[in-house]
Amino acid sequence: MKMLQPTFSNNDPASIDDYGAQGDAQDQQNLAPPLLLQYWQVVLRWKWVILGILATSLIAGLVVTLLSTPQYTSKARIEINRDQKNVTKVEGVETGGKGNELEFYQTQYELLRARSVAERVARQLQLSSNDNFFRSFGIEPTEKDSLGNRANSSASADRAKKERQAIGLLLGGITITPIRASSLVDISFTSPSPQISEQVANAWTQQFIAHSMNRRFAATSDARTFLEGRLSNLRTKLEQSERDLVTYASQKDIVSLGRSTGADGKTQTERTLIAANLEALNAALAEATADRIASESRARTGADKETTLDPLIASGATAQLRQKRAEVASEYAKLMVQFEPDYPVARALAEQLRVLDSSIAREEGRLTGREAGRSSTIRTNDYRAAVQRERELTAKVDDLKRRLDRQQQDNIQYNIYQREADTNRQLYDALLQRYKEIGVAGVGANNIAIVDPARVSSSPSSPNLPLNMVLALLAGIGLAGIATFALDQIDEGLRDPGQVNRILHVPLLGSVPDVEAEDALAMLNDTKSMMSEAYLSIRSNLAFSTDHGVPRAFMVTSTRPAEGKSTSSFALATVLGRTGKKVLIIDADMRSPSMHEFVGAHNRLGLSNFLAGENDWRQLVVQAGAKGLSLMPAGPPPPSAAELLSSDRMLMLVRQLLEEFDHVVVDSPPILGLADAPLLSRAVEGCVFVVEAEGVAVRGIKASLGRLQSVQAHVFGVVLTKLKQRQSGYGYGYGYGYGYGARAND
Repeated sequence: MKMLQPTFSNNDPASIDDYGAQGDAQDQQNLAPPLLLQYWQVVLRWKWVILGILATSLIAGLVVTLLSTPQYTSKARIEINRDQKNVTKVEGVETGGKGNELEFYQTQYELLRARSVAERVARQLQLSSNDNFFRSFGIEPTEKDSLGNRANSSASADRAKKERQAIGLLLGGITITPIRASSLVDISFTSPSPQISEQVANAWTQQFIAHSMNRRFAATSDARTFLEGRLSNLRTKLEQSERDLVTYASQKDIVSLGRSTGADGKTQTERTLIAANLEALNAALAEATADRIASESRARTGADKETTLDPLIASGATAQLRQKRAEVASEYAKLMVQFEPDYPVARALAEQLRVLDSSIAREEGRLTGREAGRSSTIRTNDYRAAVQRERELTAKVDDLKRRLDRQQQDNIQYNIYQREADTNRQLYDALLQRYKEIGVAGVGANNIAIVDPARVSSSPSSPNLPLNMVLALLAGIGLAGIATFALDQIDEGLRDPGQVNRILHVPLLGSVPDVEAEDALAMLNDTKSMMSEAYLSIRSNLAFSTDHGVPRAFMVTSTRPAEGKSTSSFALATVLGRTGKKVLIIDADMRSPSMHEFVGAHNRLGLSNFLAGENDWRQLVVQAGAKGLSLMPAGPPPPSAAELLSSDRMLMLVRQLLEEFDHVVVDSPPILGLADAPLLSRAVEGCVFVVEAEGVAVRGIKASLGRLQSVQAHVFGVVLTKLKQRQSGYGYGYGYGYGYGARAND
């Protein structure tokens, strides 16, 4: 045991008393072992529990493996492509975007596990009526009654129940395993029958492919149904809009002679009947006007129509005027097709015609004289006919112009009806085309292909004995760890010397190894033994507890019996006697005396006699046989030991003994449940508290120390007894002695 050199303060006498024990306790606390070593010590402490749990787990794993029904696994492999070929080159209803690859494949994996696929497989293989399928899973089919119906249920209800059971078994046995970094997927099914596993695995792949195709066609079918409804509505609207257009055109007398469709799909009317008539009558009016002008000219000049060398024609000035008037008249006639006579440009042209007519008349009057009677009459009649024809044509043209104006106003509403009909027709044609495309869009190459079909397994996939044993071992290790942790937490005793100061806050005087009871006395007599060295170290530490060295009078107590209290008392007294001191041991445990057995003395007289009134204590002392060691036995058991100890005779006895002996060691009864130890503490300087390693719970030790502190008893420190050899790994072993460890006993 490492000893500290004391340094005392002149101003603090108490530090001199407690320095040795406190310094050594602090040194012990600083020597706390590493965490891994602490764990190893926990394992050693509960090694039999751990080995028992591991053995039980391995045996359980072996039994479960041997009793388990063999399971056979068949595996099929398929390839799922992200893109599929479009044979028809027609866009389907699904989006053409690439999307998220991970999302796509994760969706496919979940679809492979879908209940709908299991239902299709169950129906394809007719598992609801396959008794062998249920027997392979350990499910006995329901017996049939004499009528052929299932017992206690109708046929349909029983079939539905069996189908649900089959679907549950399929979902429980199927395993979907994607191949990493590829588009391959393994579909495995496990069952007690290799044939059933192979059938289900192959049926699962086939039904998944069929299910995928059906989903694609179902989406197209929904789109076709939607488009059919929309086409029906648009067809009705188109018919109504065209009917409204024709009705309105009939009401407003709008007759279209030519139509064309523009680039935007709008219908354009080139011309109507009124516009065409107006154009023809306008041309005839222009011709009639020219004839009337010619007749008027001939009538004024008196020239016959057949005369080609009329002087008026021959005149250059007259010819220019007539040519000019013809041009103006033609321009005026064209203008009248679109505008009224009151139009400013039309009025200007009319005024120009009037001026030209006046000029021509003057010129003709200057050049010609009056015509003869017969020629004049003919020319006059021709002129009148031309004028009449011109007037009639002018009236008709004016009427058509008014009708054309009204028609142009009616065309506003007509165009509205026309645009509505065109819009409905365009929508109808577009939806009809899309409806036709969707009809062939589903004809595409399947994006799922079977790579390897499932085959009948020749060997079971489970149970796997090596794997199960490894799993059982891991489970055992886990359970052992939990159990060890729980037991270690429940075990509240002190397990190593370092816990004394850390938990109890009391100095550690030393620790004593665990030895057999019959070997304890022999080892105490052997000064080279580990036990003798341990108590010598405790005696050395106890010398630092007071300013005068080892306390002259101290008692040794513990929390409960059998913690090594009496052995420690005898050992300390023996070690003190070897130093040449006169030491007396008082066996104060009058309830259960044992100290006389250490020296082979009788217990007829002793402490109880003195406390009862015997004044000569010398008659009560016997020699212990060791150097400088004497013993006062407990004496006859009194009716009430606490009443005897509560008197002042114990104080008087200790004072008288200290006049004769150098040290008095009192072997006190345990503390818990008894009042003896607190009463004895009044007669001594202090007490040495003995604690059994891994014995009394910490709360019991603290309660005992609390009782001593409540009576102002001074506790010099704690002696940790029965320390197991495995605790030596914590740094508190006894190998360093005479002969260095195991060789000390050689």
